[in-house]
Amino acid sequence: MAVETTIGALLDETGGSIKTGPFGTKLKASEYTDTGVPVISVGEVGFGRLRIHHTTPRVDETVSNRMPEFLLKSGDIVFGRKGAVERSAQVQPEEDGYFLGSDGIRIRLNAEKCDPKFISYQLQTSAHRSWMIQHAAGTTMPSLNEGIIRRIPIVLKPLAEQKRIAEVLGALDDKIELNRRMNATLEATARALFQSWFVDFDPVRAKLDGRTPSGMDAATAALFPDSFEESELGHIPKGWSVKPVGDVIDCVGGGTPSTSEPKYWEGGTQHWTTPKDFSSLQAPILLDTDRKLTDAGIAKISSGLLPAGTLLMSSRAPVGYLAISAIPVAINQGFIAMKCNESASNYFMLNWCQQNMAEIEGRATGTTFAEISKQNFRPIPMVLPSRDVMAAFTSQVAPHYAQITANLHQSRTLASLRDTLLPKLLSGELSVNDLNVAAP
Repeated sequence: MAVETTIGALLDETGGSIKTGPFGTKLKASEYTDTGVPVISVGEVGFGRLRIHHTTPRVDETVSNRMPEFLLKSGDIVFGRKGAVERSAQVQPEEDGYFLGSDGIRIRLNAEKCDPKFISYQLQTSAHRSWMIQHAAGTTMPSLNEGIIRRIPIVLKPLAEQKRIAEVLGALDDKIELNRRMNATLEATARALFQSWFVDFDPVRAKLDGRTPSGMDAATAALFPDSFEESELGHIPKGWSVKPVGDVIDCVGGGTPSTSEPKYWEGGTQHWTTPKDFSSLQAPILLDTDRKLTDAGIAKISSGLLPAGTLLMSSRAPVGYLAISAIPVAINQGFIAMKCNESASNYFMLNWCQQNMAEIEGRATGTTFAEISKQNFRPIPMVLPSRDVMAAFTSQVAPHYAQITANLHQSRTLASLRDTLLPKLLSGELSVNDLNVAAP
């Protein structure tokens, strides 16, 4: 039998606790490092899971030793204190010991009295997300505090049923996480090949030294020169060239049709994207967009509907989100879209942009926020290999990105199933005993 309660009652009745991250001078800016323990604030809180990325700040053990009360434990549930208040995430076993940032709030439940994983899943329902947004404090930026979190309503089932529901939903999430890790490995492999061929020039150096290039067949090795020549970017493989990006690929921008004109939006079926769609991407592939346009709306954007395979880079707020669109898509004014070709494929340009992001960001301008214009992006010089080498690279990494895309599709299906099951299990419409969801 289910009972209605609140997070606060659960904390009190189970002997749990709630903690807000360190404020003010407790954690100084000088104590952040490039290595060490990740600091968990609103930017690291996803829907159900933490999201650690290259911009996540870190602290070393001197900080964690000084403030052990802010170390997270496996099973803790973390909320972002400002901004994306509808998100919460549970700390996984491998994340034990992460540090709670100043923009984070964590709750710690007694696992002997209730199942924290079950509670964490309940917080992911659309009803709970709406509740969080509705009850958040603040007019300009929504924010949470301990009082609001204590009032969050919870449906509590018998402990054995809580554990079984969490187990079933966890099997789906485990497969989603496995796909994410597989995609990270596939992407890293493609990036390593780009680094070897087009940054370190390993095959050329091997041939120059009289060695056989490693990791490739004779036909591929034969495509690379055996010497270097001078260029404006220093030594490059002989016969390769240096050209401005804008001379190699077509770079276009986008726009936003009037949002007050219903004929551009109502009933729209054409994908239209903004950088916000990219903030939650787990891999550099765009499968869907939050908003859609009608054909009349598409006609108001000069670049129109861009074909699948177009590489998109956010040009502001922030600069540098990257993804290859797996769907025909129109873009708003916050992007530079790259129409690639045989001289520079979309997979090559994706990795080139990742490799050269510091240069790209360095050409951005603006006082309120940084923005790189097409005018400033197009002149960036790039080392361009022969078309045969380009084709060889593209053919080698294409299966990696195809598998990444397939994994993303599967994960979307699994997430949809999980999100459909969850409210039905909570309401009693479905019994967990009726389900047969196999673990991955």
